[in-house]
Amino acid sequence: MTAPARSRQPNYLQQTGNHQDRWMISYADIVTILLVLFISIAAQTSEKAPKSPQPATPRPAPVAAPRQPDQAFSAAQTALQKHGVTPKIDPRGLVITLPQAILFPAGEDSILPDALPVIEQIAAVLREMDNNILLVGHADATPIHNRHFRNNWELSAARSIQLLQVLTGRFGLSEARFSVASEGSHSPLGSNEDDEGRAQNRRVEIVILDDTSRPTI
Repeated sequence: MTAPARSRQPNYLQQTGNHQDRWMISYADIVTILLVLFISIAAQTSEKAPKSPQPATPRPAPVAAPRQPDQAFSAAQTALQKHGVTPKIDPRGLVITLPQAILFPAGEDSILPDALPVIEQIAAVLREMDNNILLVGHADATPIHNRHFRNNWELSAARSIQLLQVLTGRFGLSEARFSVASEGSHSPLGSNEDDEGRAQNRRVEIVILDDTSRPTI
């Protein structure tokens, strides 16, 4: 008997397997190349990306230098002190404070005769200056109501006007340099709960104005 012939297996499976292996190798190479490409692109993008702005360090606010009196104010201050008047410098200018007890009877706006020598000395100093002048009347918080004044606003304003009339009419200062104001009882220097504080609050201020604080009317 003749042995049966062996069936010959087609070799296309082996060939196919070899092709599959070669295909897998090529795919791995492509993935590697793409990975390298993506990493390279990501690195370039990171280099070109704008950096987040750093918060700016705040600069310290400039500290205003204390206001220095000019020569005219210094000379006026020295001259007034020789006459027993003690002015002070504040943001408005050079301030001369005259208590009510020196200038006026209680509750009235007529200037006392004994106050005229003091006002004359002040007028002599003002005459040597070109600055504008503000007269500000002040009162204490005690209510007033008489046949002349309904309240402390009117009393304070009337006292400022009386001082204006003496400085301009009697001592010859120009009216164009003056402004008049009333604060009533709303800018006290002392307490309104005792006699000493109320006496400090009843006053008229002669303010020799700095150029930067000239009032607008």
